[in-house]
Amino acid sequence: MKAIVINRFGGSDVFETAEVAKPNPIPGHVVIRIKATSVNPVDTKIRKFGPPIAPKFPAVLHGDVAGIVEEIASDVGDWKPGDEVFGCVGGLIGTGGALAEWILADARLLAPKPKNLSFEEAAALPLVSITAWEGLFDKGKIQAGNKILITGGAGGVGHIAVQLARWAGARVIATATGSEKQNLALSLGAEAVSGRSIEEIRVASAKTFGSEELDFAFDTGGGSGFETAIASVKRKGKAVTIDGSGSFQLGAAHSKSLDLAIVFMLIPLLYDEGREQHGKILREVSRLAEAGILKPVLDPEIFSWNRIGEAHQKLEDKRTIGKIAVRID
Repeated sequence: MKAIVINRFGGSDVFETAEVAKPNPIPGHVVIRIKATSVNPVDTKIRKFGPPIAPKFPAVLHGDVAGIVEEIASDVGDWKPGDEVFGCVGGLIGTGGALAEWILADARLLAPKPKNLSFEEAAALPLVSITAWEGLFDKGKIQAGNKILITGGAGGVGHIAVQLARWAGARVIATATGSEKQNLALSLGAEAVSGRSIEEIRVASAKTFGSEELDFAFDTGGGSGFETAIASVKRKGKAVTIDGSGSFQLGAAHSKSLDLAIVFMLIPLLYDEGREQHGKILREVSRLAEAGILKPVLDPEIFSWNRIGEAHQKLEDKRTIGKIAVRID
């Protein structure tokens, strides 16, 4: 089959077209004819830096996928050929990737594609939706009425988190820069938007909620955003980040006795732990999308997979709003 591969790690120019073996079903798996994928920061990091989670060369990258089931293993009962599905299923060590015509996918990781979404829209949802769900509900355990901060409210994870938090009945302040991103966050359900500094967040919180301190903060960017999240929450509150790879000052967390957590949604793919939970989350995401409660925001430019290098570069240049979708054509 045709695939876009890399044979070295580096810049966005390392992609090349190749012929690789088409996968065959193995127990517990299905073969999907891929219609679309999307670009996530982890895809660009694997391309640039490689190990320890990168697939072997020639490496086919990207985990998010939307497509049509073509073949199933004899022990798979949930799916049949012709089913339209979506999920985050590979692009890592030991798996195939979505920059190809077909992909072998663990059936447990999949959910029915929302009927009201295109393949491109569906492919934008898996990684960011699972990450947002785990941060808000599994780690944060947010409840109706909670006053919460979501950093990067117009980003990939952030714009989904805003919608899920509002669905759960939480009251949301989102950080965003520029009027376009701020207006997007407001349109998705944030009650207020703020700049990134803790001073701006406290002003927005006091104006919106009557109190500077929040119950919970979800940092969707990492780095200084996690420290900002920690500074924003009240004593014995909670702060969660999706990127704990930096160096952080945790004195404020200690003095307020905060619950801190990190979300790394790739654990089930890397270690085969809890893959059923990913499928379960995506089934709920599909239901919410079909009900009009949750909708991915796509960057206006949808790329053909032959321009995947340009898609990566656009994300790395931070010239996007929402998710970049890639059509496998």
